[in-house]
Amino acid sequence: MADSDGLVTVFLNSLTPKFYVALTGTSSLISGLIFIFEWWYFHKHGTSFIEQVSVSHLRPLMGGTESSISEPGSSSNNRESETSRQNLSECKVWRNPLNLFRGAEYRRYTWVTGKEPLTYYDMNLSAQDHQTFFTCDTDFLRPSDTVMQKAWRERNPPARIKAAYQALELNNDCATAYVLLAEEEATTIVDAERLFKQALKAGETIYRRSQQCQHQSPQHEAQLRRDTNVLVYIKRRLAMCARKLGRIREAVKIMRDLMKEFPPLTMLNIHENLLESLLELQAYADVQAVLAKYDDISLPKSAAICYTAALLKTRTVSDKFSPETASRRGLSTAEINAVEAIHRAVEFNPHVPKYLLEMKSLILPPEHILKRGDSEAVAYAFFHLQHWKRIEGALNLLQCTWEGTFRMIPYPLEKGHLFYPYPSCTETADRELLPPFHHVSVYPKKEIPFFIHFTAGLCSSTAVIALLTHQFPEIMGVFAKAGKRESPWGPDLPLESSFLLYPRSDDH
Repeated sequence: MADSDGLVTVFLNSLTPKFYVALTGTSSLISGLIFIFEWWYFHKHGTSFIEQVSVSHLRPLMGGTESSISEPGSSSNNRESETSRQNLSECKVWRNPLNLFRGAEYRRYTWVTGKEPLTYYDMNLSAQDHQTFFTCDTDFLRPSDTVMQKAWRERNPPARIKAAYQALELNNDCATAYVLLAEEEATTIVDAERLFKQALKAGETIYRRSQQCQHQSPQHEAQLRRDTNVLVYIKRRLAMCARKLGRIREAVKIMRDLMKEFPPLTMLNIHENLLESLLELQAYADVQAVLAKYDDISLPKSAAICYTAALLKTRTVSDKFSPETASRRGLSTAEINAVEAIHRAVEFNPHVPKYLLEMKSLILPPEHILKRGDSEAVAYAFFHLQHWKRIEGALNLLQCTWEGTFRMIPYPLEKGHLFYPYPSCTETADRELLPPFHHVSVYPKKEIPFFIHFTAGLCSSTAVIALLTHQFPEIMGVFAKAGKRESPWGPDLPLESSFLLYPRSDDH
C-alpha cells in the first residue's frame, strides 16, 4: 500500500504546469460545448436535454416512478385527466378566418423573399379541410368530382392545377375546379375574383339541383351538404376579394347575407371577417352590434373578439389619456373600463401587444391558427394593426397598461383570472404552424434550466483556472500549497506533496 502511494506521489510530482493548463483547458472546452448544446436544445424544445434524459432514463432505474404512481381511482389522477382533456380542447387548431390566397399573396411573397411562408403541417391541415368541405361519398357519380377528389389529395401544386383543368374538360361547370385555380394559380386578386365568379355561377346551379334531390336518399343529403359548403366558401372568398380591392361595403353586404342565409355555419367565424371590414369602414356602432351577439359567455372567444372589444372601449378615452394626469387624479370610470378590457384581451392572448406595439416584426399569417397562441396573435395583428393606429392614443393606452395584466394572473398558471389557465401546449403547436424563420413568442417565459447555469459556471471557472495557471504558475502553486495543508490526505503525507497540483517551475 505504501509503495503504491509512493508511485502515485512520484507520478504527480513529475507533472508540469503545462499538463494542468491542458487539463483545465480541455475541461473548459468540453463544458463549453455541453453548454452550447444545452442552450440550443432549450431554445428549440423548451427543456433541458440533461434533465429530460435524467427524468426519462435515470429516474426509472432509481425507482422514481414507483413512488409517483397513485391508485387508479385517486383524485390526483382525475385532476390530471381533466387537465389533459382541457389542454386538448384549448390546443385545437382552427382555420384562419382571414387566410390569404396562396397564388396571389403567399406565392408572391416567396417570389420576392425566397422564403416559404407556410409550413408543411399548415398546408397538410388545409388539404384535410378541402377534402372535408369539397368532397363526399357520391363523387364517383360525377367524373369531374372524382378527378377533383384526387386533386385535393395531391401534394404537388402544379399537379393539383393540372387536375383542375382536367376536371373542367370533363365538366365546364365544376365549381371546385375553379376554386382551386382561384386559390393557387391566380397571381393577382383580380384574377382570383374572376375565377371565383365563374365558380359562383357553377356552384349556384349545382346547389339548386342538390336542393331538389336532397330527400331522395342519405347520399343526396350528403351531396347537398358538400354543395352548400362549396357555395358558402365561394361567396366568402368573393367577399374577401372585394375587401382587398377596396369595395368594402360590397364585402360587408355579402358577409351579412351569408350569416343570415346559413346561420348554422357559425364555426366558419364569418363574423370575424365582418368585424374587420366594419372597422375599416369605421362603423363602430355596427362593430358593437356584432360584438353584442358574438362576445357571449357561451360562445368561444378569439383574439379578434377580445381585442376589438378593448379597442372600442379604448376609443372613448384614448385621445385624452395621459399617464401623468391619470397618476395624479386617478382613472375615470371610462378609463377603468378601457383598462379592464385591455387586461381581459391580454389575458386571453398575451402575444398580441408586442405585435401591435411593433416590438416584434410581423410575418404573413398562417392558414391555421391556435387560439391564445402566437399564430393567432400574428393573424390578428396582421389585419388589425391599422385599426389601432387609426384611433388616436389607442396604442399609447395599450402600451401603458397591458403589462399590468400579469399582476392579476396567478403564477404559476394553476388557474386563470377571467379565462381558463393558459394552456401549456401552445408553443409546440405554434412551432408547427409558423415558419422556421419566425421567432415564436412563448408565454409564460420559461426559466433557464439549472444545468445551463451549471455548465456555464463550470466552463467559465475552468477557463479562468487554466488561464491563471498558464500565466502565473508560481502564484497558483502557493494557493495550492495553502489548500493542501488542510487536505484530506492526512498528516502522514509529506510536505513536498503540497506542490503536487502545481509544482514550482524550478523543480523541473
